[in-house]
Amino acid sequence: MQNRDLAGDHVRRALARLKALDTLFDEASWADVVRESQEVVELALKGLLRAHGVEPPRIHDVADVLEAEQARLPKGLLAHVPRLAQISRGLRRDLELAFYGAEDLTPSDFYRQTDATAARDAARFVVEQIRPHVR
Repeated sequence: MQNRDLAGDHVRRALARLKALDTLFDEASWADVVRESQEVVELALKGLLRAHGVEPPRIHDVADVLEAEQARLPKGLLAHVPRLAQISRGLRRDLELAFYGAEDLTPSDFYRQTDATAARDAARFVVEQIRPHVR
């Protein structure tokens, strides 16, 4: 059984989180922008997959699933699948580091405005591409 409303809910929540990114950006909380950008991308991509009959796995990076299930995706989106997958993989790498840091790395010292700008722009791109294909 598939919850038909879940795909749209994922994308609506991704849109709301895009607004939160702007608040975090205005506060110069670069690590948080990177972390939240990953969550925006994850929600949006999972919404896309669900909307087109693919049950996404309970992992943060669904790039492999996105690539494997291209035949089920809208034709107008296929040209963007490589970039969508690249964004998912890239932000997944920063997920825990941006949140927790490490013994030799403090997130607030490590991430810069350029990192936050790139992450936020990537999240916006993903949502812009997916939104027309999910109800």
